[in-house]
Amino acid sequence: MRVVKEFSKEEIRVSIFSWNNKYLIKFELGPMEQTFKVSEMDVLDEEDLNSFCEGDFFEAVKLRFEEMGKNLRKQLENL
Repeated sequence: MRVVKEFSKEEIRVSIFSWNNKYLIKFELGPMEQTFKVSEMDVLDEEDLNSFCEGDFFEAVKLRFEEMGKNLRKQLENL
């Protein structure tokens, strides 16, 4: 597995890996993570991977983290 890029944006840690003819795009926030697998054939240039960290896609990732956090807190309260 090759690390393509790692950085943080709006408190979300973003790691992009190349593995098995796929890019793994991992978003981490606290105890939660979201990983997306994208075929290398679908990406013309590694710089195109930056589009996953902006616009509607990144906004959806943030909203999903909010939902995940609420679900986790609710479950922990019910233990």
